[in-house]
Amino acid sequence: MAAEGRMTNTMEPQRNTNATLIDLLDRVLDKGLVIHADVIVSVAGIPLIGVNLRAALAGMETMLKYGIMQAWDERIRSWETDYRSKKKDALIQGEEITLKMLGAYHSTKGIYTAWRYGYLYLTEDRLFLYHEHFGEVLFEVPLKRIRGLVIREEAHFNDKKLREALYLLLEGEEVCRLTALNVPQLKEALEKRMEEAGLDLQEGWAVPPGHENSAAFLAEGEQIICAGKMWYLMDKEGITDDTWRAGHLYLTDKKVCWYYDHARKTGMEIPVSGIKGSVMETRGRNEVTSKEKVMDILYAANGTRKVATFSGPLLGEWNEILNKIITGQGEPKSEREKETCPQCGKAALIKELLEEGCTSCGWVSPVKKERIRKIEVLA
Repeated sequence: MAAEGRMTNTMEPQRNTNATLIDLLDRVLDKGLVIHADVIVSVAGIPLIGVNLRAALAGMETMLKYGIMQAWDERIRSWETDYRSKKKDALIQGEEITLKMLGAYHSTKGIYTAWRYGYLYLTEDRLFLYHEHFGEVLFEVPLKRIRGLVIREEAHFNDKKLREALYLLLEGEEVCRLTALNVPQLKEALEKRMEEAGLDLQEGWAVPPGHENSAAFLAEGEQIICAGKMWYLMDKEGITDDTWRAGHLYLTDKKVCWYYDHARKTGMEIPVSGIKGSVMETRGRNEVTSKEKVMDILYAANGTRKVATFSGPLLGEWNEILNKIITGQGEPKSEREKETCPQCGKAALIKELLEEGCTSCGWVSPVKKERIRKIEVLA
């Protein structure tokens, strides 16, 4: 009888003052917890809302033991297996990773330009950007193709925040643009790895002006002469009046082009041969800015005279350059710098090509054609 008096009912709740939260979680995940509750919400004795709650909480091993969530578990394991196999496929057999970092590559291929994000991997022989969820290599370059590295601070898409970008000069004068979680660390790792591999980098290399958007409008062989931020007065569209938009103005050896940064598209193009004049005057961009300089570029298009209006820094320099090119006095590049004839490909001094044309095939530059036309009109 004494022994029976000491027996306790194992189903009765017990209190253990030494138990911790970890002990509680361990017991719940190991044995499991089932909640089953019926709740009725009443107002003035009238039932309005009924809630039926059924929930099970346990570790996955316990869940699977009782046949719960088996299909979901199989799908997750299958996805993880495929993901790991794709990740292994991105690496060449025996290849070792020197650096892994979150980063992005500015893609200019296809119908639009965009930053493509993933993980940047630096190995003994190459640098590549890998999107782990899609199992896809978005960008890849062998280290032996890299000729120069430079970091530039540039505006973010909202033009309010500056961030660092790493520009890579590749063989063939190709330029690639990257950003990363730590751009200086990425550049330092690349330089160290290339030094170890005996690969030389070009010192003093600078990013060509306007390269960020150039792929969107440059033709093959076309060269940028100057570029800079500029406001452009866009023609009215629909119910919207003429509106000033921020972008970049480019002068190439073939045309003047304004690139709309926000929409990532070319908003205006004028062939060099179509430019008739450039005039500066003080005029308000709006009611607030009543005294601000603007530049009007006069040009011909489809048999009619048109005007493109710009505002921004260094308008005087732009106006001077444009007028020199119109009159045939401009020398966009150094007189000693050579360029190839766009028709036959023969190399010659840029000044000679612009002023005299090509002595081999007879090609005449747009600047000379315009000068000849003006002389004929005056005659």
